[in-house]
Amino acid sequence: MKSAERLKVAYKISIVSVILNVLLSAVKIVIGFIAGSGALIADGFHSISDVLTTFMAMFGVYIAGQSDDEDHQYGHEKYEPVIGKLMAIFLFATGLLIAFNAIKNIQSGMVSIPTREAIYAAAISVLAKEGMYHYTMRGAVKIESSVLKADAWHHRIDAISSVGSFIGIWGAMSGWPIMEPIAAIAIGVLIIKVAVDIYMQSIKELIDTAADPETLEDIRETIFATEGVIGIDDLKTRIHVNRLYVDVEIAVDADLTLREAHNIAEDVHDRIEEVIPKVKHCMVHVNPYGEEEK
Repeated sequence: MKSAERLKVAYKISIVSVILNVLLSAVKIVIGFIAGSGALIADGFHSISDVLTTFMAMFGVYIAGQSDDEDHQYGHEKYEPVIGKLMAIFLFATGLLIAFNAIKNIQSGMVSIPTREAIYAAAISVLAKEGMYHYTMRGAVKIESSVLKADAWHHRIDAISSVGSFIGIWGAMSGWPIMEPIAAIAIGVLIIKVAVDIYMQSIKELIDTAADPETLEDIRETIFATEGVIGIDDLKTRIHVNRLYVDVEIAVDADLTLREAHNIAEDVHDRIEEVIPKVKHCMVHVNPYGEEEK
């Protein structure tokens, strides 16, 4: 997918996400204060954090879509996992803060029983945020954006966070006030866990991990299907965020002219980039057949 199309999809999703999160944050925080629900207030501030991470996701996709330049001759794609790491750190801090405040409330005895309005707000939040998760994830898969996937998971976390709020509020209203801060602690721990997962995925996209076995097999089949290729002496791949770099050494008849060998290499290059769209660049080196054995 072209950078302009990719950016258009990401912007559309992000604008919808920002509008929904602002509305949900306002509803949950206001009703949380009115109904006396600490879990719902914490959930509302978590939704505010979603607005910030969505802007970070938009920025990451925008930077990653910039054309190659003199200072970034291999493109800007790696800005996406860098932004993803920042989002993970922000999520981690949010989870710690929510859990810490809940523990503090338990220790100080500041546990209140919320009114019925709080449980309605929590239920609405669950439905809205789960819907946003699916909407954002579909777009992230479509444009193969790691940072947008991280934003989608932020929506899923918020949905689960609201489930925790719902359970905590229901428990407090049923005569177990301690359930609300316990639910808030569980929400904080879950946020921390997902933050670590997102961080590790971002690292994976930055350290030149090889392609999956299925993609490697597709590359091999494409190479051997090219006329003139006798063997593959070496094949290396490295993931470049949502793209792939390929370095291959092929073996051809040692008696071919330089031009004939070059044409075969060009065919291999063009076929790989055509058959496997995620390949950003393919480097082909030609060896005389039998040279490696010698």
